[in-house]
Amino acid sequence: MTRLFTFGNPPAAPAEAHSEAPDWVQANPGRIDRALQRALALPGGGWFAVDARERIGRTPRAYAVDGHELVLWRALDGSVRAGPEACPHMGASLACARVRGDNLVCPWHGLELGDEPHGRWRPLTTHDDGVLVWVQMSEETGNSEAASPAPILAPRPDRFLAGVVRMEAECDPSDILANRLDPWHGAHYHPHSFARLKVLADEPDHLLVRVAYRVFGPLAVEVDATFHCPDPRTIVMTIVGGEGVGSVVETHATPLGPGRCAVLEATLATSDRPGFKLALGAGRLLRPLIERRAARLWVEDVAYAERRFRQRARAPVRLRTIRGEAE
Repeated sequence: MTRLFTFGNPPAAPAEAHSEAPDWVQANPGRIDRALQRALALPGGGWFAVDARERIGRTPRAYAVDGHELVLWRALDGSVRAGPEACPHMGASLACARVRGDNLVCPWHGLELGDEPHGRWRPLTTHDDGVLVWVQMSEETGNSEAASPAPILAPRPDRFLAGVVRMEAECDPSDILANRLDPWHGAHYHPHSFARLKVLADEPDHLLVRVAYRVFGPLAVEVDATFHCPDPRTIVMTIVGGEGVGSVVETHATPLGPGRCAVLEATLATSDRPGFKLALGAGRLLRPLIERRAARLWVEDVAYAERRFRQRARAPVRLRTIRGEAE
């Protein structure tokens, strides 16, 4: 076994694993499913993460959210606007519209749409949290969740270096959450990123893990981190011990349509080291590195989630006995 060298601020004290059983025993499917069901029962406020805020500009962009085709763009004051992607007149794509002031101008016949409803076209409520853009789906769009004034966010650091990756997957949002509710796969499935990992606490509403993140070869940084779900489509990892305390990784799973979802992972890295100010100043250079590392993990984890979805969707084989033989 290759020797591992850790550096940086270590976790506060040695900690015992929650269980000494092998990881495949600790990763009990029933336990993971119970944790998932608790998460799915949480209030969501009707809010769905759409994309990184930097990717929504004055040029309209089309997105699918919870079975609806939407278009998002920014007004002159920088606020985000959203509405159905199809023009209510004759169905033209408003992703091809030009923006006049705060409004969209349909490319087919010049119908102008913005803050006011027009026929079946209704603007949607949006929220820009400084990292991600959200849209709120209401009862009119078939969403039955009780509305909240803003997305239900876990605590974030006051200052951070952020990176956001967005990938689409052929699975349900629940399969994405189940992946993150199973930390035991980390060192086995992602050995290029996690040198070792042990679960320190397995509580109904959160997990506490000690994990060594590989930096380069045998060099690693070891931290303690919690995992919890603030809403039914999000799971958050928060570093609570070791290097980078307060840093969070938010994984949001947004349904696109039946059997399809988008994974949005926002990494908000922070540090109390004096040199972190320099890192903040070099954010444009460091952000691609953060996103590239996250994307590598999610290429693998999307495959994990898609496999889980196919396994769940596969109908059980039923045997019928005829004349004493199964067919």
